[in-house]
Amino acid sequence: MRKRVVITGMGAISPLGNNAADTVEGAFAGKCGIAPITLVDTTDRKVKVAAEVKDFDPLTVFTKMEKRRTARFSQFAVAAAVEAFDQSGLDMEKEDASRCGVCISSGIGGLKTIETEYEKGKRRGFDSISPLFIPMIIANMASGLTAIRLGFKGSAQCIVTACASGTDAIGQAFRTLRDGYADVMIAGGTEASITDLGVGGFTSMMAVTTTDDPERASIPFDKERGGFVMGEGAGVLMMETYEHAVARGAKVLGEIVGYGVGCDAHHMTAPLEDGSGAAKTMEDAIADAGLEPADIKYINAHGTGTPMNDRCETAAVKTTFGDHAKDLVISSTKSMIGHTLGASGALEAIVTVEALNRQIAPPTIGYKVPDPDCDLDVCPNEARALEMQYAMSNSFGFGGHNGSLVFKKVEE
Repeated sequence: MRKRVVITGMGAISPLGNNAADTVEGAFAGKCGIAPITLVDTTDRKVKVAAEVKDFDPLTVFTKMEKRRTARFSQFAVAAAVEAFDQSGLDMEKEDASRCGVCISSGIGGLKTIETEYEKGKRRGFDSISPLFIPMIIANMASGLTAIRLGFKGSAQCIVTACASGTDAIGQAFRTLRDGYADVMIAGGTEASITDLGVGGFTSMMAVTTTDDPERASIPFDKERGGFVMGEGAGVLMMETYEHAVARGAKVLGEIVGYGVGCDAHHMTAPLEDGSGAAKTMEDAIADAGLEPADIKYINAHGTGTPMNDRCETAAVKTTFGDHAKDLVISSTKSMIGHTLGASGALEAIVTVEALNRQIAPPTIGYKVPDPDCDLDVCPNEARALEMQYAMSNSFGFGGHNGSLVFKKVEE
């Protein structure tokens, strides 16, 4: 028998704030987290702006020695996980640790550590690089370090599906709980790739905007959009079976009711022009939740701000929802926090859960010029009151990876 899956804690490190509350408040207020890059010298670079995490202090969760031994993406993950864990009120002395698992993803992992150790290797010889090089860079280390910190001894996994990683991590955790393999899962995504190689790589493939105006840099669905803005951060959800949460008297923040996952099987970086792969994933998520398309009132779109993604996602929504598409409200959190890559789906899941709780759709900020190819209601510039019981969050990644989650409002 399938079990209900609920959310009892949320943690975030983002360009809008170093906790979930500040992140959510910033998103609903339409705050722009994009600014000139400080993590990379952009003097001779085409890309000048990004959505960086600001004033993050790893010593809030690590000792000085642990900080030196831990890559930035893992630091973000553990900090967000600790916040979600603390909010949930879980007492590990009363839990079976083997029934508590982790699934925290990263699309890229410890890119800055790779750069630093490579330069050190060139200077000193490659046999002299840090013995911690490999464990610091591997993408699964965020999940492993979270399990160590919390004492979770169940499955500790890392789903690497590029920009769909955070969504797929939550989806995998959802299935693990629903099918009875665990009682508790902590899941999400993390990324810290605003580095010389990261910025250079996305610049060379012409995926990122080259504008230096933060207010017009990340403008999903706007006709003048010219690429995404790199972001960084982490989002983590504490998830439990409904029975487990109720038995221990936990406060339920939201419920996950559906997950769809698929692949375009089309191209390394480009989505299918007609959006059919993304449409199938949304359809599967709705069917998994036992709903009809008309039950969904709001979509937190992948909405990267690249010309092709936004056009294809619009087509996918129209295919999935038919006539109901015109009645949907969709918006892109990336207009405020940039594209946090492997963390994006998890941060956007947090915003979607809060949209249901507040009965408010967050805005797509910076929107000025309508695009006839993106002619849905994108909730431009200001949050809007919206009565809704179900909402969806989409994530699509390089390699054709597609993931969609369906959330339900908490019943009083």
